[in-house]
Amino acid sequence: MELRRQHQQGYEFVDEGHGPVLLLLHGLFGALSNWVDVVREFTPDYRVVIPLLPIYDMPLTQASVPGLVSYVEGFVKALELPSSFTVLGNSLGGHIALVYTLNNANRVNRLVLTGSSGLFEDSMGGSFPKRGNYAYVEERVGFTFYNPAVATRELVDEVFEVTNSNSKCLRIIAIARSAQRHNLSKELAKIDVPVLLVWGLNDTITPPPVAHEFARLLPRAELRFLDHCCHAPMMERPASFNAHLRRFLRSTKTAPALAV
Repeated sequence: MELRRQHQQGYEFVDEGHGPVLLLLHGLFGALSNWVDVVREFTPDYRVVIPLLPIYDMPLTQASVPGLVSYVEGFVKALELPSSFTVLGNSLGGHIALVYTLNNANRVNRLVLTGSSGLFEDSMGGSFPKRGNYAYVEERVGFTFYNPAVATRELVDEVFEVTNSNSKCLRIIAIARSAQRHNLSKELAKIDVPVLLVWGLNDTITPPPVAHEFARLLPRAELRFLDHCCHAPMMERPASFNAHLRRFLRSTKTAPALAV
């Protein structure tokens, strides 16, 4: 399935399906395509919206978790999304989803986090990407998955291209450091909406103890682990991820949101 990209008011995004809104946020080295199986599964019943986060080209002074949250706030306003919706985030996208929810508690009715940062993460296996070293980038991208074969040549090439750009690398480093500084442990108790945590049991970037800590700190969280799965369950175990997501959406069904 090829996702159809749209452009509006300076934003690039996917907007497919009809119904209650699912707002999906990708991670630091992520892309719109990370969510393709979620789009395929849920567009018959939901409106699935995915902004392309400007991780590689946003102003360097704004390259941070707060800067990306502001970007999402502007995107939601530009698209005139309904007054209440569900937010899903993977890795850095989960961190952004959490801060967005803390800043806009009246807009988020449910949260889904998978491999989220916000408490602890071992970015790129503990080091920043080395420019010009394809084998290193291939190894680090494979580190994201339980089965390194999931890291396709196309995905590795994309990350390699990014890490060979000085300006993009500067933004990656700034955002990664911002995420590491921006610990949310003292704020998570304020999030009083249903939260689904879907975690790879073999996640080496945000390991299982991180998921347990999220479950302990979030008042209304439920935690589901997927075996033989690392940091991106929606890509590596899409059928199981979607099954957990569908059960969660059904069990926490909310009233239809009204337009803003």
